[in-house]
Amino acid sequence: MFRNSMVRATCSKRLVTSSLLARRNFGSSLLRFNEEKAKLNTDQTPSQSQSTAPKRKPLSRIPIGGTQTKSQKNVGSGSVEFATWKAGLLMAVTGGVIYYFFTKEKRKLKVQQEAEANRGYGKPLVGGPFELIDHNGNKFTNENLKGQFNILYFGFTHCPDICPDELDKLGIWLNKLKSQNINVQPIFITCDPNRDTPKVVKEYLEDFHPDIIGLTGTYEQVKNICKQYRVYFSTPPTLKPGQDYLVDHSIFFYLMDSDGEFVDAMGRNYDQETGPLKIKEQYDAFIPKAEREKKKEGGFLSSIFG
Repeated sequence: MFRNSMVRATCSKRLVTSSLLARRNFGSSLLRFNEEKAKLNTDQTPSQSQSTAPKRKPLSRIPIGGTQTKSQKNVGSGSVEFATWKAGLLMAVTGGVIYYFFTKEKRKLKVQQEAEANRGYGKPLVGGPFELIDHNGNKFTNENLKGQFNILYFGFTHCPDICPDELDKLGIWLNKLKSQNINVQPIFITCDPNRDTPKVVKEYLEDFHPDIIGLTGTYEQVKNICKQYRVYFSTPPTLKPGQDYLVDHSIFFYLMDSDGEFVDAMGRNYDQETGPLKIKEQYDAFIPKAEREKKKEGGFLSSIFG
């Protein structure tokens, strides 16, 4: 009986020992498993870890009717709006420039046509050869008109009001044109050569713009240039020596181009503002005679492209 007890005790001890060993082995195995898992996670590369994350499809791969993120929608809409705004502004500016260019060229062409019509074909309608003397006693002919724009005024030194007013206005025109680098030669031609000698004309013009050149001559010379420029003038038919009188004459400024040819006649309706604008318009549109003749020979395309 004692022996049986010893055997049972020994068996129980073995069972306990086996149980302890089993638990210890299980704990060791679990510990090794956790260590191996941690090592595996540590050794994994960033690219491998990123590859496991789900990839976002690019915008081009999103199917029609698919959803986009809020940020993607806002960026696309803003870009379209900005591009549309820039395109609209560019179109407006371009259209404005083109409109201004064609309007300006159209007006310039119209001025050139008017000037050509005023010049006439063949013999000029207004202007021609003449010979006078200036207020310094020097000869002055139609050749002295070439090389610059000229503006001619016919009057007389004993004029009480109209001539002084027109010459004062001419001085204002000249100053405004000079401020724009436009030089015009101003010329005063008397219609009263019997009283207006070079000395009288010179003293008279001292009250006006210093650039004005005074011209006079014999009665026949003055009558000739008035006829050339279609200027009307008359004196009383009967005069006594020393008697004062008035001369009736046309009141126009005659604008001549750099070729010495007539461009336009400017009446009293042109004031201090509109006068310089008219002269500048003709000045800017001027084409030398040689070029005009060349364009006529070249025809339509030559007139457009020069």
